[in-house]
Amino acid sequence: MPAPDLVLVNARVRTPGLTGHTAVAVHDGLINAVGDDTDARTWCGPGTETIDLAGATLTPGLTDAHSHPVWGLEMCTGTDLSAIRDLDELRAVLARAERRDGWVVGAGLDHNVFGGRPIHHDLIDDVLGGAPAHLRLYDGHSVLVSATALKAAGIDGPRAFPQRSEIVCDAQGRPTGHLIEHAAMDLMTPLLPAQPYAERRDRLVDLLSSMAATGLTGAHVMDLGGHDVPGLLTALEEDGDLPLRLRLAPWCMPGADRSELEELARLQKRAGRLWRVGGVKFFMDGTVEGGTAWLEHADCHGQGTDAFWPDPAAYTAAVRHLHEAGVGTATHAIGDAAVRHVLDTVESFGPGGPRHRIEHIETVPDSQLGRFAALGVVASMQPPHTAYTRADHTDEWSKRLGEERAERAWRCRDLRDAGAYLALGSDWPIAHHDARQVLATAQAPRGAASARHGLTGLMALEGMTTHAAVAAGEEGVAGRIAPGLRADLTAFTVDPVTAPADETEQAPIRLTVAGGRITYRS
Repeated sequence: MPAPDLVLVNARVRTPGLTGHTAVAVHDGLINAVGDDTDARTWCGPGTETIDLAGATLTPGLTDAHSHPVWGLEMCTGTDLSAIRDLDELRAVLARAERRDGWVVGAGLDHNVFGGRPIHHDLIDDVLGGAPAHLRLYDGHSVLVSATALKAAGIDGPRAFPQRSEIVCDAQGRPTGHLIEHAAMDLMTPLLPAQPYAERRDRLVDLLSSMAATGLTGAHVMDLGGHDVPGLLTALEEDGDLPLRLRLAPWCMPGADRSELEELARLQKRAGRLWRVGGVKFFMDGTVEGGTAWLEHADCHGQGTDAFWPDPAAYTAAVRHLHEAGVGTATHAIGDAAVRHVLDTVESFGPGGPRHRIEHIETVPDSQLGRFAALGVVASMQPPHTAYTRADHTDEWSKRLGEERAERAWRCRDLRDAGAYLALGSDWPIAHHDARQVLATAQAPRGAASARHGLTGLMALEGMTTHAAVAAGEEGVAGRIAPGLRADLTAFTVDPVTAPADETEQAPIRLTVAGGRITYRS
């Protein structure tokens, strides 16, 4: 074999089961040998870098199966509101918040801050000194804007949209400042302070480098991010500044015609060395807290009975078009009716064809669990989201759903036990991108999610390695440590399969390798 570029020795190799091997060789971005430290001495050439991992556990590189690292940078611009817990604290923070081009911009605001009150600009206007404000709620599907901002955007009443979106208005038809779902939120976009290219580039490099430091070697990016993201990633790669392997899924929204669907299929050809367009992202519903999750029965406010696509049959037709073109899809489906419709859609295609997946799956009844494995649909879930709920069900998510549906929250273990492939991720910036936190909360769910839904350590690791590879249709080239596969590797100072969840969450990462290149070392 050719002399390796990199040899890792004195490791405990998991793939994701323990193999007894202690050494791995890497050449030209691929694994070219696996063996023991004695073997490693025969592999090395004059240009080989050898790293002693001092007994660290070496796993396949961790993949975040649902993330928004590019678009998310726009979502989390401005004042970080994620730590705020009540309305008084929010008002105090806004009163002293930095103004950017005259605007108060914030992100990460928890619905629970409002204590059950309707979200309304009257709650914040008097502390802003007349400045327009744009505050993103943590779910990424809604914003609160001030009265001044509404006026600047010319929003003075309700509007109809071609997709499930709403300008929330009071009984007199006056906007409350609560804009729900993408079409309504997009009305504000042209007015918001622009982010210079250089700043955007630097923030992306910093973010991806921080992700690599938690053991991530890749991410399934559930958007195309706008502003020529392929061009930006190409530039980063040319400069050697792309530390993660990224797989991007552009959105398909209601109303897409045949030409738009064919363009989405053509986009699948765009790729670099560590990035590529792969699949298409759909939305079947919104969020529970926003009242836009599509439910079999209305939530406690009488909402949640409508799909994101006003005509669900049009969604099915669009997915069918892409399926027949050989393009896999990922559909955001949080509510039980949304999950059922996606499964019904895939079932209508018959066997064969590209792989499809469902994102989020926050509440699902017993009757749907076995259908994932039967239809070959991958479940993609984000355990850190459980932290936005409470065990006593006093949070907005649980109260909206009611006890029965809240009891079947984030059924990760039930899906695995039913034979489904389960890919795990963070949905950054909705939750922190730390891969160790994803592994830990998969094993020890928080809030409304029952402890019985927790995964074993091995299942959690599979969710970010072998099962993530299956979700991308890449099980033949990724997700395991074996000759000929991608040299995406993560070295833990603990064994993530056997260590308690809290230890895994805090454990330092020894080394991260993406495409054969070291992207982080402690």
